[in-house]
Amino acid sequence: MLTDDHVIGAVFFDVDGTLVPGTSSSVHLAGSLGHRAELAAAEDAYAAGTVDNRQVSELDAAGWTGATEARVRGLLDDLPLVTGIAETVAWCRDRRLVPVLATLAWSPVGGYLAERFGFQAFSGPTLETVGGRYTGRVATHFDEYDKRDVALAQARALGLDPRRCAAVGDSRSDLPLFASVGLSVAFNASPGARSAASATVDGGDLRGVLPVLERLTGAG
Repeated sequence: MLTDDHVIGAVFFDVDGTLVPGTSSSVHLAGSLGHRAELAAAEDAYAAGTVDNRQVSELDAAGWTGATEARVRGLLDDLPLVTGIAETVAWCRDRRLVPVLATLAWSPVGGYLAERFGFQAFSGPTLETVGGRYTGRVATHFDEYDKRDVALAQARALGLDPRRCAAVGDSRSDLPLFASVGLSVAFNASPGARSAASATVDGGDLRGVLPVLERLTGAG
């Protein structure tokens, strides 16, 4: 783990649509939990701005009712991911850039990806559990502004000016954070995210963003 005195910047990575291409971790899990169609429609409505994150989260949480934490953890082993995540995290660490997940994905997803790939931290909404089973209720809501605020708090805790931070994302939920950091990368992104970002990268390998992130090191 990088310590504060060795850090020169931080990179905040979105999950759904960015590390998880073409879909979301919630839709992937909902396919096994039995509410995929309803959730996909709700996420499309969120992207269009006709519903808010709270409404989507409550609908999704209800579909988790009775599922065990262990079962969900196992389902994440099949989560579709872009290539190059581990290599990108290692690249950041080698250059004293702290890799962090900044996402609206449920905390079990963030925790799984952080452990698997070595992200230093993660944030996101939480689900209520009792006795190792999900109750179908949201414990903590988390929207795009919370995502921004937690990321900025993490930067402050590292002694970093937000201008020394980058965000990599793809959609509406990334816009507040894009506007708050020094460098933003729209990766396989929506038109709105592309227009708000410092740079745009397309492709199936996360390492495509590295030439842009070089700007944080002074080499780009």
